[in-house]
Amino acid sequence: MPAESDGDDRVDACADGVWYFAYGSNLHDTIFRGRRGMVARATLRGRLDGFELRFNLPVGPGERGVANLEPAAERCVWGALYLLTAADCERLDRSEGVPFGAYRRVTVEVRQEDGEHCTAFTYCSASTRTDRKPSARYLRLVVEGARQHGLPDEYVRWLERFELAYDERTPPPA
Repeated sequence: MPAESDGDDRVDACADGVWYFAYGSNLHDTIFRGRRGMVARATLRGRLDGFELRFNLPVGPGERGVANLEPAAERCVWGALYLLTAADCERLDRSEGVPFGAYRRVTVEVRQEDGEHCTAFTYCSASTRTDRKPSARYLRLVVEGARQHGLPDEYVRWLERFELAYDERTPPPA
């Protein structure tokens, strides 16, 4: 399991900032820059080994779930590495629900696209339910974000195969 932090993480801090590994909706430009107001100083593709992507963090009363990481030997999760300022990291913590316990910030080692490793932080949650699935809207954001960052085609195809949740917010067809 990755190391837990108290939200005042200084992982791989350098003069330019702190690396954050995004694997869910924060891959999508509209969410990360638009909704969350983040401006990365640099962006790279990255691979986190020893983890698996799940959509098991419950949202709403139905079967919808959002992205989460779980340890899994022999598996990996592709995503984006964003270089952020400390102030942006704190704002991102708030938008991800860290103060309320939705996610916790954890330290991970990510393989960059050039093969080098870097220390970064990401978000994980223990508040999971195995019966959850991504909504069509949420999975679309993750898949489009993966494409925006040029993640491997095989990984994008794997994402597209997730079973979708019934979205209780959408009225049934007439």
